[in-house]
Amino acid sequence: MRCSRFRFCASLLFQQAASTCVQMPVNSRRERGKDAAVQGTNDSSVVSKVSTAAQGYFHDDFLKHLVCKVSRRAPLINRGYYVRWKAVDHCVKQFFHATKSCSRRQILSLGAGFDSLYFRLHAEGALGGVTVFEVDFPEVARRKAALINSNTCLKDALPDWETVSNQQTNAAFIRSDYYNLIGVDVRKEQEVEVTLSGAGLQWDAPTLVLSEVVLTYMETQWSDAVIGWAARLLPQSVFVMYEQIHPDDPFGRVMQNHFLKLNSTIHALKQYPDTVAQTQRFIQKGWEKCVCLDMNQFYFDLLLEDEKQRVEGLEPFDEFEEWNQKCSHYFILTASKGSVTNQALLTLPKVSSIPHMTPQWSEHPPLVIQAMCGSPSIEAVGMASAVLAPGIILLTGGCGRSGRDTAARVLTKEKDGWKCACVEAHGDKVVSLYQTLTSIPGGGAVLFGGRTSPLNPTGSVVWVTFDPGNEQSQSAVQLSFKNMVCTGTGPKPRWRHTSTLISYKDKTFLFVFGGRTEKDPVLGDAHFLCLEDKHWTEMTVIGAVPEARHSHSACPYGGGLVIFGGLGKGGRPLGDAFYLRPTSSGFCWETKNLHPPPVPRYSHSAHVINVKLVVVGGVWLQADGVPGVALINLSTGSCVEIQLDTSSVPWPLMLHSFCSELLDSEGSEMVLIGGGGNCFSFGTHLNLYPVTLHLRPILCYPY
Repeated sequence: MRCSRFRFCASLLFQQAASTCVQMPVNSRRERGKDAAVQGTNDSSVVSKVSTAAQGYFHDDFLKHLVCKVSRRAPLINRGYYVRWKAVDHCVKQFFHATKSCSRRQILSLGAGFDSLYFRLHAEGALGGVTVFEVDFPEVARRKAALINSNTCLKDALPDWETVSNQQTNAAFIRSDYYNLIGVDVRKEQEVEVTLSGAGLQWDAPTLVLSEVVLTYMETQWSDAVIGWAARLLPQSVFVMYEQIHPDDPFGRVMQNHFLKLNSTIHALKQYPDTVAQTQRFIQKGWEKCVCLDMNQFYFDLLLEDEKQRVEGLEPFDEFEEWNQKCSHYFILTASKGSVTNQALLTLPKVSSIPHMTPQWSEHPPLVIQAMCGSPSIEAVGMASAVLAPGIILLTGGCGRSGRDTAARVLTKEKDGWKCACVEAHGDKVVSLYQTLTSIPGGGAVLFGGRTSPLNPTGSVVWVTFDPGNEQSQSAVQLSFKNMVCTGTGPKPRWRHTSTLISYKDKTFLFVFGGRTEKDPVLGDAHFLCLEDKHWTEMTVIGAVPEARHSHSACPYGGGLVIFGGLGKGGRPLGDAFYLRPTSSGFCWETKNLHPPPVPRYSHSAHVINVKLVVVGGVWLQADGVPGVALINLSTGSCVEIQLDTSSVPWPLMLHSFCSELLDSEGSEMVLIGGGGNCFSFGTHLNLYPVTLHLRPILCYPY
């Protein structure tokens, strides 16, 4: 990330900040190694930005001149860098608008690295009366100056430039009327003040101070000092910061471990772990006003709907969980000093599309999750599961570390724990993600839908039968996969849908609802497959049809089924519940009124036990932390959230894109299998083993 620019020069590390009480670090081989690792994140960040621009997320013809090699990143990374770029660009334009009547304006970019901000704004003709000052450590500034000097396209944007030698640090920097590249240690307030004054920065002019993932690589006392001296020296200014938050949830732990492996620890988020703490930080350091939003808030509330639709149509995309989690772990902040720059603060609409909610946490102790005793390692996302018989669980599809899973797996319960049985699969091959697998009375299961890629969904219906084999001869479990030839008008090929077994007038139906296709972001259609006739049947359904959605849950209930949550139109999570009630002439949708309203979520798992809907895990945007268990009484509509204790699980447990099954007829024990995902640029994290959740303590609750 752009923070990389803080590589510490040996000659600087032995010095102390002249006008602050912050002690500078002592030079050592270890410190130099850390600094080099941090600097490496700059190169990676620029390559990602070039990829994002090349795919059309934003327009910047200059970034490509600042990298040696152009590489295409994954759609998730492109989206992540787009929303970062868009947030910073939004703040810059707000600053320009707020100060348009001022004759002199400035941008002071801390740790600018190989950013192309000046060149892009110059090409846009947006720099009227604006001077840009980029500050970085001498070695980084020297590299960038050499790049500019060797590139005609970059030099042409600086007709009046000259290279100047900084005698104190022996670092070259560029000086021109509108662009200045300076090598200086920003932790040294006195040196910064002298150097910037010499470069022509006017301390009383309206100034935008920009810091994109920069200060967090310093020890927190140093980054606090930088925020403090900026407030003291710049009486008319706005500080724009983009950094990480939420270090302690599973995604946050993976994020921290990633930077630890790179020898580039991120510091400030430990002391300032959320947007509230970051806001208070700036107020305490001398800034008058501060607004801090996580990137989900920025994306949903400050981007125009047309722009979101444009961006979401650029590439095939199916990493919603990771996208929303990435956005919840980064923030954009604006803090202001002086009346002029107050107008440049971020401004949310009066009614937020994702207002913050406080979960109605139960006083009941958290439910303990434990790794399944003696279980095999199963690392995959997007699998489907079904109980074939007591103690036998079938898993199909999904994607693991080696790619899509081409084989079915069977878990069997034995005396010494759960084991992965040997499987012999025959018939039609099934290779897909986010399909559904539904148990059929009498044994076997029906598999429907799924995808091999976001451009290739399937609409096939596959009948799965099994023979557990002869235990004495230790033969493998025999599985047969056979495509069903169905009559009638069936649903479009899709994935992230639900398929639920319901009985109606002595017939057994597979009820398919929702999901998405390569062209339809969400679906709201319903289909009935009569399994006896193998016919897609037209049924009379009345009532208020649920909003289109995918990644929801659907569970048999009361002769029909209940649907909960999911991801709705525009990528907004839902927290509603609908009961599909059987009638004499068909079915009727009924809205379940839940109180208090549960926090909207998707990519969860759910089961009905008696009259209680037990919702486990998922992804939410409107509350801190991660979802635990939502317990919903379907008779009364009462809802309570119960936290999970995952301390006994020795890895970050990510409860999304997983599957679950009840292990006994009473529903007192549940197994959660698979889950995790690609954690932005921090690498793939998959849950290592199945885990169990004991529900007995909450099933007797009087809800």
